[in-house]
Amino acid sequence: MSEPALAGVLTEDDVQALTRLNATYIDCVVTADADRFATILADDFVCSHPDGSLLDRDEFLRRTRSAARLQSMTIDDVRIRVLGSVAVIHARTTYVLGDGRRGAGRYTDVWALRGGAWLAVAAHVTRLA
Repeated sequence: MSEPALAGVLTEDDVQALTRLNATYIDCVVTADADRFATILADDFVCSHPDGSLLDRDEFLRRTRSAARLQSMTIDDVRIRVLGSVAVIHARTTYVLGDGRRGAGRYTDVWALRGGAWLAVAAHVTRLA
């Protein structure tokens, strides 16, 4: 179960909103939908990739636009923690690339409540061998 928020109790609304946003984020990865991604990423968003590169929002969106669609991605072991106006989401992924190759990994996304809306401010992606 999720931990209580520092500034109050974790509400069902927070969990529902973050669950929806997490699903949107994954859908954007699968469909390589940079325009939709842009609506949920903070201006100061940063992503660390499995190769060690650190991408700012503009570079992340540029790479998303040039990425191939995935055949599928499933997530499990999703853990959502709200710590005041910040939320952390951890999950495990399994995916099928466009060419049929399969893979697995984990991600950690950090969300911040800004102007009444949750926005992704950071992401870290790993790939499992």
